[in-house]
Amino acid sequence: MRKSHMIAPRRFLPSISALLAFEAVARLGSATRAAHELSLTQSAISRQLKTLEEQLGVPLLARQGRQLTLTEAGHSYVGEVRAILNRLAQASVSVRTNPVGGSLNLAILPAFGMHWLAPRLRDFARSHPEVTVNLSTRLQPFAIQDSGFDAAIHFGFEDWPGVNYLPLMPETVVPVCAPDLLEAPLTDPQDILDHPLLHLETRPRGWARWLAALNVETDPPAGMMFDQFSTMAQAAIHGLGVALLPTFFAEPYLRDGQLQLASRETTQSIGSYYLVWPHDRPEGAALSSFRDWLSEQAKLPLRD
Repeated sequence: MRKSHMIAPRRFLPSISALLAFEAVARLGSATRAAHELSLTQSAISRQLKTLEEQLGVPLLARQGRQLTLTEAGHSYVGEVRAILNRLAQASVSVRTNPVGGSLNLAILPAFGMHWLAPRLRDFARSHPEVTVNLSTRLQPFAIQDSGFDAAIHFGFEDWPGVNYLPLMPETVVPVCAPDLLEAPLTDPQDILDHPLLHLETRPRGWARWLAALNVETDPPAGMMFDQFSTMAQAAIHGLGVALLPTFFAEPYLRDGQLQLASRETTQSIGSYYLVWPHDRPEGAALSSFRDWLSEQAKLPLRD
C-alpha cells in the first residue's frame, strides 16, 4: 500500500503568481523589469511581493534606491523557490506529453551503471515503452531533494538522509590481472602480496579486507591509486598490477580474455547497492514502474 502524502497547511503555501513575481524580482533586481517579463503591471508585482512577505511574516527584499536586493532570508528562500518551480514545470510537461509514464532522471555510479544496469535496460524499455530513463553519472552522494533527479543508485549503507531504499545486492569482489602476469590463479591468498596491487580511492582498505577475510592479517603494500573501476581495470589489462573488482564488473573482461583471475577467492566489499529516492516527494508512475522492475532484476542473473 502506498503512503499518502499530507499537503502542508494552506497558510504555508504561497500562490504560484507570488512565487513567480518574487523569483523574477530576485533575478532581475527590479519590479519594473519583472513586470515586463511576466506581462504584469509594476503595481501588480508589488502587491504579489507584499502578499508573500505578509504570508511568510519575513522580509524577503530590501529597497536600495531603485534596486530591490534580497535579504538574508530572501537569499535562502529564492533557491528553494526556483527548484520547486522548475520541478513543477517539468512535472507538468511530463504529464501532458506522457500521462501514464514520463521520464525518469536517474543518477548512477559509473561501474554499476555500465556493467550491471545498462545490459538490463533493454528489458525495461521493452516492457515499459511509456517510460524514458535518463542517466547521469555521479561518483559521490548528493542532496537528492535539491536536485533534478527522481532517484539514484547508492553504494554503501542506509546512511543517505531523506530517502527511501530498495536494496539491490551486496558488492562481491575478486582479484584479476593480465593473462601474462600469472600462469594460473594463486592458491595461497598471501602470495598475492608478491605482486603490485592496484587500489581504488573509494575503497582504500579493499585489499586489507580481502586478505583479512581469508585469514591473512597483514597490511598490503601501497600501489597505484584510481578514482574509478574502469581506469583501474585498464591498468590491470596493461599489466600494471592486480585489481580488486566487483564480480559483475570483472565478468565481461574475464569472458573475453582481457583479464584472468589472480585468485578464485571472492569476498564481500564494504557495502551494498541500493536504489534511493526522496521520501518527501510523490512517487510518479515512471519511478514506480522502474523500482518494481529493478527489484525483480536484482533477483535474476544477467542474461546475455
